[in-house]
Amino acid sequence: MYKKATCLLFIMTSLLFFSTAGLAQTQGQINWLSFAQLEDSLRVAPKKVFIDFYADWCGPCLKMQEVAFKDPEVIRIINSDFYAVQMNVETRDTIYFGQQIFVNKRWKKRNPIHEIPLLMASRKDAPFTLPALVFLDENFKATARYFQYLDPQQLLAILQK
Repeated sequence: MYKKATCLLFIMTSLLFFSTAGLAQTQGQINWLSFAQLEDSLRVAPKKVFIDFYADWCGPCLKMQEVAFKDPEVIRIINSDFYAVQMNVETRDTIYFGQQIFVNKRWKKRNPIHEIPLLMASRKDAPFTLPALVFLDENFKATARYFQYLDPQQLLAILQK
């Protein structure tokens, strides 16, 4: 009987520890989704979408990851009001979304930008630039695009619109 109680106590303590550690982790960072997870989430419960297109070499992108995306209020609003996707524009991944296949046709070229950011964050009469932030409504229609570094206060003003 003593061994069963000790074992049960150990299991319950372990579960409590891991569940609170997981909760603390999700509250301290943005819950980034893949495009596959986004598609499933939108089907189950439509919600606004925030997409951050970045590259490993992009200084302003990295600064946003270290400053704006670590701000507790930015994290809270994005996690509660949006589905968030973060995508490296140079990925070679094949992405299935909306019954379509998207690839990086340019991966062997000097500027290897994937099809998805080119489709979602291109501008008329201007080259593709980073950082590129895209906001979409619950119906996956673009509502705003930003092509600059945004500090936490600037990003909060946009998120709270």
